[in-house]
Amino acid sequence: MPLLLDDARAPSLSALFAEVDAHGLPWRLETGSAGEPRIAGLAPLAHAGANELSFLSNHRYLDQLAQSGAGAVILPAAAAASLPDNVAFTRVICEQPYLLYARVAQWFAQARRAGRKPSIHASAVVAADAVIEDEVELGPFCVVESGAVIKRGSVIGAGTVIGARSIVGEDALLHPRVVIYSDVHLGARAVVHSGAVLGADGFGFAPDPTRGGWSKIPQFGGVRIGNDVEIGANTTIDRGALDDTVIADGVKLDNQIMVAHNVQIGPHTAIAACVGIAGSTHIGARCTIGGASMISGHLVLGDDVHISGGTPVTSSISKPGRYTGVYPYAEHGEWQRNAAVIQQLGSLRRRIRALEKD
Repeated sequence: MPLLLDDARAPSLSALFAEVDAHGLPWRLETGSAGEPRIAGLAPLAHAGANELSFLSNHRYLDQLAQSGAGAVILPAAAAASLPDNVAFTRVICEQPYLLYARVAQWFAQARRAGRKPSIHASAVVAADAVIEDEVELGPFCVVESGAVIKRGSVIGAGTVIGARSIVGEDALLHPRVVIYSDVHLGARAVVHSGAVLGADGFGFAPDPTRGGWSKIPQFGGVRIGNDVEIGANTTIDRGALDDTVIADGVKLDNQIMVAHNVQIGPHTAIAACVGIAGSTHIGARCTIGGASMISGHLVLGDDVHISGGTPVTSSISKPGRYTGVYPYAEHGEWQRNAAVIQQLGSLRRRIRALEKD
């Protein structure tokens, strides 16, 4: 991969870790035979060069460790102890290497952004009463509608639309072609990827026999999104019918997730791709929901509930823990035979009860 910084901006390893915000995560350096490197980028073990930092968090990659050309590697003490004495790269000893790597990667992301020059592109369309604070970057063909506010340090990618009265918090990053409808409040340091749509109408229709179809229910609520939220590509979050749809601080949403109207998601919950959440469901704090799970409407999932991928959730869950409802795959013929048995469970249960009575 291309280096993240040029040579002039590449810090020494010790200088880099002096600046990294490790949040109290313990680490220490063991200098290799090649001496302490300057670090200009990040790379996987198999492809890292002498001025790149890598990490080891999975024992399956131990065979790549001794042969790695990295300048430094973040790894646990047990893995470091297995290396020969004359290993060239510097070791960064940490018992949570993946987490420390994430903190270092955040430093590099901030360092790259520090080199940009905030500007408003000549093709951007900004309403006269919109508020654009200092150090904001608006890319080509952005649209900022009446009464919208973009706070200090935010970057708005090309072709993005910020609807009327919406607010984008400080240091947010909106990638190209994000659409934010009116009355959406986006918190500080949010990251929204391309194709995301925030604030579209919820799916609200009343049966209308007089017209032989459906009567639309206008959606008057908004969307409130907390600080440090990340929203993946092509994810959609609908506005509330009357109250707001609410995404709390620290929530992480993957690509192609559907969040319906009046859903509430608690702090630091993480949801993987292709999950659908029906309207008015409340999801607690620190939950995880695996990819392609389906959450029915008007449910309550308590704090620390973990849903395995592909699981349909059709009733509320109050007890913390992991819940799985996926029927395991098998060779097709075997699956059909097993499915046929499952379809007969009701009658088998009745027969067993009858035998027990006899």
